[in-house]
Amino acid sequence: MFVAFGEIMMRVAPAGHLRLRQVMPGEVEVTFAGAEANVCASLANFGAPARFVTALPSNPLADAVIADLRGLGIDTRFMLRSAEGRLGIYFVETGANQRSSTVIYDRDHSAISLANTAEYDFNGALADAKWLHITGITPSLSERAYEATLAIVQLAKQRGIPVSCDLNFRKKLWRWRSGVAANLLARECMSEILKFVDLAIANEEDAADVLDIHAEGTNIEGGQINAAGYEQVARKMIAKFPNLSRVAFTLRESYSADHNNWGGLLFDRQSDRAYLAPLDANGAYRPYEIRDIVDRVGGGDSFGAGLMFALNQPGATDPQRALHFGVAASCLKHSIRGDFNFVTREEVEALVGGAASGRVRR
Repeated sequence: MFVAFGEIMMRVAPAGHLRLRQVMPGEVEVTFAGAEANVCASLANFGAPARFVTALPSNPLADAVIADLRGLGIDTRFMLRSAEGRLGIYFVETGANQRSSTVIYDRDHSAISLANTAEYDFNGALADAKWLHITGITPSLSERAYEATLAIVQLAKQRGIPVSCDLNFRKKLWRWRSGVAANLLARECMSEILKFVDLAIANEEDAADVLDIHAEGTNIEGGQINAAGYEQVARKMIAKFPNLSRVAFTLRESYSADHNNWGGLLFDRQSDRAYLAPLDANGAYRPYEIRDIVDRVGGGDSFGAGLMFALNQPGATDPQRALHFGVAASCLKHSIRGDFNFVTREEVEALVGGAASGRVRR
């Protein structure tokens, strides 16, 4: 059983590439979203058992959240229903060409930000777990949410359950300690959480923002990624947190809102080497070229889900194969509207095998 702990929200988005001021008042698209829930959705679509643990208010909106997750096959039995707090909301405008996508958060006083650690049944949630996944987003919401995240990773470590953590730094969050900059508060808190993590996942910016570890030869704003430089970042992370067995990065080269190159790196401590994907026929790194992005939100979550799924398959010993699967899963996510990645294991494996033309399947 894969278990994830974190916040799930209502996602509100205009149709297509419209801006909020163009459609409000009026019709918007409402779905549910959140980094940890996104991971569970991907795992469930791959056919893996997944359980999502969160805190939700006791109202019909939260009932709809639970029904949606159950419809995907996600176990929701250990969700905390609270009389205090609300369902968080985030608004997203999908960018185009040189206009970036934008996110507006409305998450203050959400149920998970107000819940105390003792209110959760973490013992029950982890009873049959083989893997725990958390991110750096939930502890950014409040001190209580940070304490709960730290508590569940400590419990998992006590039970010998591997833990993955996506750093997922959000500079608009981490505001719960007055007078402390967001990146410094994130660094303090995530450094404690990472002591109990086996697999750390990050994008091309997270290590710099959270841990002050930078990749040489990379210009994020200029869309220039030095993939090889992230091996050194991974080595520095493992030196700082010797409990880490693997470090993974998504590598996004952003040329515009519609055109990104996409790949990934996985550093494996046991073999003491870095793996890159995808690779060309000569074995050289060659990222996927994604030229007509439908929705990039959730791309990192689908990468993490694909990676942990592949690493936990019976007899899975090849980090290269696992990385190929994770990168292909996240590449396909860019074709799916909404946070959840509605692609199948078979579709991911087809892309790993080279079926990248997008031809109609009959």
